[in-house]
Amino acid sequence: MTYPDLLFVPYRDTLELLTTEDAMRICEEVYLMHARGTVRWSKPPSFKLDTPAPFHNHWHVKSVMLEEVPITGVRMYNYFDDGKRNTVGYLECARYILLTDPNTGHGLSFVDEHWSYGARSTASAVVPCKWLGPKNPEILGLVGVGTMGVNALRSLLTLHTFKEIRVTSRRRETREAFAREWSETLGIPVIAVENPEQVARGADIIVGGTTSSEINCYAEWLKPGSTFISLARRELNPADWSKMDKVVVDDWDLNYLQPYFRKMVDDGVFNRGQLYSTIDKVVAGEKPGRENDDERILIHTTGLVSQDVALANFIFEQAKARGMGITLPAAR
Repeated sequence: MTYPDLLFVPYRDTLELLTTEDAMRICEEVYLMHARGTVRWSKPPSFKLDTPAPFHNHWHVKSVMLEEVPITGVRMYNYFDDGKRNTVGYLECARYILLTDPNTGHGLSFVDEHWSYGARSTASAVVPCKWLGPKNPEILGLVGVGTMGVNALRSLLTLHTFKEIRVTSRRRETREAFAREWSETLGIPVIAVENPEQVARGADIIVGGTTSSEINCYAEWLKPGSTFISLARRELNPADWSKMDKVVVDDWDLNYLQPYFRKMVDDGVFNRGQLYSTIDKVVAGEKPGRENDDERILIHTTGLVSQDVALANFIFEQAKARGMGITLPAAR
């Protein structure tokens, strides 16, 4: 019996093999797979190993099969978080996806996930703006200008042309540097402001993408017709979720595994009956998207490993076709 060697696709190759436009398209395709019921989750859907001080070490492992491809993938990442420093979005943490052939169980590829993780994290939350965002947004607000903020901006620029962008972050020098760079790149005003309220008031689309566990935004700051994209823990005040006209999430049960989301639900602040829809149903046309210009809509994502595996498989196929990556010998 013959079978192929494995292909390792390193970080630098992934930068060339996956574009933001690719990530947007693939995330949308996977939402449709979810709507068609062709995604198979592992049980449990997430395995975690959390070790306390002095290590502050965290392993997360997830697995899924995409029947329509077909491909099976296991996503694994390890990071440090002591409450002060968190390496989740940085190159120093370990991030890999192992792809296998579901027909044989044979290994196909190891794909470094640092770039595709960042691209997926924002693309998956921005894609539903095609149905749930304002018609002609002019002002974008970014709370957080790290990896998530940059990738959210890249994803949104595939859909819209903005007249003004407002940004804030913990450090003045970081937000001012971001504003200078993107003002020059886009040729529009990118304005660094002091706090999230200055970002949110009057903005058409607001993105919360920080590593903070603190509440960053409140519904009273959001104008009628705006869309708030929440990429992290408590970007929008949990007590304000019920004040939004529509709330959509990528998956209720997966979000419930997250401590902040679970506490919000268990405390009775927000319940499943108040959820408008999951994103896949909106993308598939099973539920209407935005229905009037005044609706305030919240899009919240925790991240779907199905999209991570689909992006990794795309990178793997591109690497094979272009003769990139490093061959690893299979067992023989």
